[in-house]
Formats: sequence, C-alpha cells, structure tokens
Amino acid sequence: MLNNNKFVLNSVLAFSIVSLTIAYYIQYVLGHKPCNLCLIERIPYLSAVILIPLIFIINKFEKIIVGILMFFFIFGAVISFYHVGIEQEFFSESLVCDLDNSGNNLSKEDLLKQLESKTAVSCKDVTFRFFGLSLATINTVISIILSAIMLKVIKNYGKNK
Repeated sequence: MLNNNKFVLNSVLAFSIVSLTIAYYIQYVLGHKPCNLCLIERIPYLSAVILIPLIFIINKFEKIIVGILMFFFIFGAVISFYHVGIEQEFFSESLVCDLDNSGNNLSKEDLLKQLESKTAVSCKDVTFRFFGLSLATINTVISIILSAIMLKVIKNYGKNK
C-alpha cells in the first residue's frame, strides 16, 4: 500500500472517530435526540471505523474494502441529501422517519402518552445547528468529499506498484 493512501485512510479513520464522538456528545451530553435518518447517516462512519483497521490488519483486498467504503459514503451522501430535502420540505417524510410507530396498534391512552412525551423525533425537525447549518446539510457535504477521497485512494492503488 502506498504511504499516501495509508495517511489518507488514517485521516479518514480519525475523522470518522471524531465525527461519531461529536454525534454521541450532541445526543447524550447536550440532549438532542436524533431522528431515524440521523442514526442511519452514522453508518458510513461506523463502517470506516471497522473497515479501515481491517485494511491494515489483513493487508489484503485494500482496493475492494476502500471501494466498499466509498459506496458507504455515497450512500451517506444520498441519505443526507434526502434528509436535507425533508428538512427544507422538498420531500415528505417516509416510513423510515417513523420506525418507532409503524405497525403498532396503540390505544388512545398509549397514543396520548406518546404525544405528551414526544419520544420520536421528526426528520424534518432540526434540533441542532452548527454555523446555522443542520447536521444533515453538513453531513451531505462531508459525505461527498469523503466519497471523492475514497475514489482517489482507489485510483492510487494502481500506481507505483
């Protein structure tokens, strides 16, 4: 593996760890409950935390694993873009945004309790902003950049071997 690729992958790994740490800090310390799409948007970062060390441990299939990571980040960009569209009311919320309540036959008492406690967070509600941007907006940009970085890493594997 090229040293440049190793540096880039270590940087993506560190960035993924920091991103997840910030997400959990916002959730558990600051008390901003994530919606279901927010939770799904963490998947590419979790996969990076698992797969990048795997690249260094097995020292095989680097290009394939990086390709899988690239598709995870593309997936993250698409989901984040969709989430931004819901926040901006370009798209309507899907069933993914309401997984807690799908298929449940609630009594009127249970429904009232749920409405009072407001346990489920709507995907269109922005509960936390950073520099005036929703986290879904920021994640869309970051996921596109990380997808491009993974593509560059894949292209670098064929060089200087």
